[in-house]
Amino acid sequence: MTTNVPGASYAAAGVDIEAGETAVRLMKEWVAKAQRPESVGGLGGFAGLFDASALTRYRRPLLASATDGVGTKVAIAQRLDIHDTVGRDLVAMVVDDLVVCGAEPLFMTDYVCVGKVYPERVAALVKGIAEGCVLAGCALVGGETAEHPGLLGPEEYDIAGAATGVVEADALLGADRVRPGDVVVAMAASGLHSNGYSLVRHVLLHQAGWGLEREVPEFGRTLGEELLEPTRIYSLDCLALTRTVEVHAFAHVTGGGLANNLGRVLPEGVRAVLDRSTWRPAPVFDVVGAVGRVAREELERTLNMGVGMVAVLPRESVDPALALLGERGVPSWVLGEIVAAETDGGTATLSGNHPG
Repeated sequence: MTTNVPGASYAAAGVDIEAGETAVRLMKEWVAKAQRPESVGGLGGFAGLFDASALTRYRRPLLASATDGVGTKVAIAQRLDIHDTVGRDLVAMVVDDLVVCGAEPLFMTDYVCVGKVYPERVAALVKGIAEGCVLAGCALVGGETAEHPGLLGPEEYDIAGAATGVVEADALLGADRVRPGDVVVAMAASGLHSNGYSLVRHVLLHQAGWGLEREVPEFGRTLGEELLEPTRIYSLDCLALTRTVEVHAFAHVTGGGLANNLGRVLPEGVRAVLDRSTWRPAPVFDVVGAVGRVAREELERTLNMGVGMVAVLPRESVDPALALLGERGVPSWVLGEIVAAETDGGTATLSGNHPG
C-alpha cells in the first residue's frame, strides 16, 4: 500500500529534540551555580552524583526525602510570561518539608514537563530552581525536561522536584519532643507562597474579573506581581536555629493551613493554643476574603495567612531564637503555647482576632 503522506518523524509529532538540546546548553550556567563540595560531575549524565562519604561524620545518619510541585501558581507565570520565579517556589516547597524533621537538604532533582520546548523558557525555569537551591544550601544534581505535545498546550508546563537530606538520628525533630509549656514561634510568610492558588484565581481572576496587570492599592503593586511573589525558603534559618538553641519541632505551613500543619507535629496529650492577635496577615489575605466573601475558617484551612513556618521551642530558647531570626532577616514572633490536653490532643486551635 502506498500513499503520498510524508514519512512520520518525532518532529512532526510535536517533539523538537534540537530545542531540548538548546535548553540544556542555556541552563548549564545556572546549574553550575547550584552545587556543593560533594557534587560529582556535571549536567548531562544519566544520573546525578553526590559524594556520600560526607555522611561518615554522622554517627547514625537518617536520609530524609521529599517531593512536591508548585500547583496552579504556574498558570500565573504562564499568563505573565515570567518563568524565573516559580522554580524558587518549587525548591521552597520541597526543602522546607525536609527541614521540619531537622534534616539538612543535600541535593535536589527537578522535572519540567512542557507542551512545547521554548529553550529560553525552560532555562528560565531551571534558573529559578538553581537560585532556590543556592538559597536552600543544597545542590541541583540533575533533572529532566519532557515535551508532551497533545497532553499540554504549547504555552503550558508543570514542574516538580524531589530532594534528599540528612539528619543525625538522635537529633530527629518531631512530636515525641513536644511538651506542655513549650512555646510556638511563627516565622512570617513572604505572601501566598504556593498553596491555595485555585481559590485565589477563582476569586480574583474569575469571579471578580481582575486582570493581572491591575494595580491594587492594598498591595502597592500589580496583582500579578503579588501573586508571583516567591515562597520564602526557611531551610537555612531553621538549621541555624537547631545549631544555636534547643528546638523540639517545626511545621511547614502549606496546604491545610496553620492549625492542621502544626497539628501534624503534636503528640497526643497536648494541644497548641494560638493567638490571632499576635500578627496581622498581609493585605492579600484580606483582599481574597473580602472580594470572594470567603469565610475565615475557609481562608485559614486553605491559605497560610501570613505564617510560613513555625518552631516549637522550650521557653528558655524563645528569646535567643527570635534574636537569631531577626539577625537573619526573618520576621518572627511568639504565636502561642503548648498546653496539656486530656481530650482533643494533638491539635492546634486559634483564638482571638487579628489586629484591625
